[in-house]
Amino acid sequence: MTQVFSQTIWLVPCYALIGAILAIPWSPGIIKKTGPRPSGYLNAIMTLWAFCHSLLSLKEIWGKAPQYLSFGWLNAPGLNITFDIEISMVTVGALMLVTGLNFAAQIYAIGYLEMDWGWARFYSLLALFEAGMCTLVLCNSLFFSYVVLEILTLGTYLLIGYWFNQSLVVTGARDAFLTKRVGDLILLMGVVALWPLAGTWNYTELGQWIQTADVNPTLLTWVTLALIAGPLGKCAQFPLHLWLDEAMEGPMPATILRNTIVVSTGAWVLIKLQPLFAASPIALDVMIWIGAATAVGASLIAIAQIDLKRSLSYSVSAYMGLVFIAVGTLQAQTALVLLLTYAIAMALLVMSMGGIILNNISQDLRQYGGLWQRRPVSGICFLVGAASLVAFPPLGCFWALSQLINTLWDAQFFGLVGVIIAVNALTAFSVTREFSLMFGGKATSTTRRSPEGLWALVLPMTITMGFALHLPLVLSQLNLLPDWAEILTPITGALVGSTLVGTGISAFIYLNDNIAKPLNLPFKPIQNFFAYDLYTAQLYRVTIVFVVGLVSQIIYWLDRFIVDGFINLIGLATVFGGQTLRYNVSGQTQFYVLSIMLGLALFGIALCWPWLPHVSLSFIG
Repeated sequence: MTQVFSQTIWLVPCYALIGAILAIPWSPGIIKKTGPRPSGYLNAIMTLWAFCHSLLSLKEIWGKAPQYLSFGWLNAPGLNITFDIEISMVTVGALMLVTGLNFAAQIYAIGYLEMDWGWARFYSLLALFEAGMCTLVLCNSLFFSYVVLEILTLGTYLLIGYWFNQSLVVTGARDAFLTKRVGDLILLMGVVALWPLAGTWNYTELGQWIQTADVNPTLLTWVTLALIAGPLGKCAQFPLHLWLDEAMEGPMPATILRNTIVVSTGAWVLIKLQPLFAASPIALDVMIWIGAATAVGASLIAIAQIDLKRSLSYSVSAYMGLVFIAVGTLQAQTALVLLLTYAIAMALLVMSMGGIILNNISQDLRQYGGLWQRRPVSGICFLVGAASLVAFPPLGCFWALSQLINTLWDAQFFGLVGVIIAVNALTAFSVTREFSLMFGGKATSTTRRSPEGLWALVLPMTITMGFALHLPLVLSQLNLLPDWAEILTPITGALVGSTLVGTGISAFIYLNDNIAKPLNLPFKPIQNFFAYDLYTAQLYRVTIVFVVGLVSQIIYWLDRFIVDGFINLIGLATVFGGQTLRYNVSGQTQFYVLSIMLGLALFGIALCWPWLPHVSLSFIG
């Protein structure tokens, strides 16, 4: 049987780049008569073909062992860098997820950016995102994974800053770029330090090397901690989490990808490096603590937000924290299933709220209400997305969360079990709160006239909802569902119960007209503590920003008064000497001779100055 599509799977990232190149003629000032729409259609067609190529490749490699391709990139004495590709059911399935969600986002953008003239730029940036993520999932090299992550950081900056004439957009793009650069810089240190130890950046070879490697444990700990720093920023984990809610200033179609796939890129690298982390208990503990703190903290922050986008963005950080816990407890397959189910659920939630925000020109949850009768399709899609995001059987995340929590219970990680249950309850509370405030209650002046959006907004949303409903069947075909005997346990019952408790309490509060809203806690400082993101921004200002500012002031003072002062002193001395000597330039030889004699005399006195006291004493004696 021929394997044409699987052996040419490396072409999938190229399709997106071809679409970006084809969009160039519609850039400003080149083609104007047709309008910018053809650039979007061409990119959508190329993405659809990339999805079909991935689908046909999956059919060819179904049930087969992973295959590997290698392309030479740099061959120098002592350094041989190759671009390695892994072709397996996992990587090709990830390609289908990336291209499928990207195609849905591109169709969604047709309706969302209907009146926007920047189609060529926007679709080209989406193509850059798609190409980068497809390359990342195929790549079997840590070095090239780092390169792709850098490209995605640039793409994030450009997409967030798409509407660059708005100050908040510029600030959000800048903060996202700088925050990610902090983690990327430390990640680069780990990547470079790993080469002398292992002699390879190939993920498969790294896994084999660490089994028999004799490495100093302290050195290995520092290297693995550095490798965690990059995914820490990509996945918006504490303390590098603030960029994600600011990134919501970008266009909603880009948010579909950023909140589902882009934030998962760091987690993907963590999963690929799990054999390396398994050799460092300290790195695993750090990963678990970061994930647990982010999951609980972000869930609490989400329920205190009045901005719809910000509320969802913190739920994203919370679920990435759960992925950190899964990787830290060596549950790679569970982490992959969680990434898949979470991506579908969050994409559906973002699409549902995107059309509402577009139509009502507001992100403030307090201005919504009564949309159920006006936008039933959006309401149903939001409900399915919310149910798929939490442990609500038999949908999406129920399977991954139940497997994760049962494994933790068997391993006696009782504290982490409590974290999973708490995060699930808080997330259920948060998404029910969002649904109740938008679709429940009475219509407001903002929502009184709010019909369903264009077909381009509704079609990808409903198709994604259908896929979310059938996702358990897909997981079953992929043999990714746990056995019922493994999850039919009391702890799974507690997990499902937390979903019902969180949903019930939230619905009782926010669907009850007798309870005044917005809800205020008796102790206002606690409410403000979560509403203002645990005062993380203020903490940055009094710590990192203060230290950087102080160091900058010290460097400025040294440069201004020491370096520049010394240079200015030499300059003044030169100018003064020149001004003085010019009076000695008369054209007469005797004055030149006198100047030379005086210079020699002064030079001789300077040389003999240390011996002058001895000469004086000898004369006195």
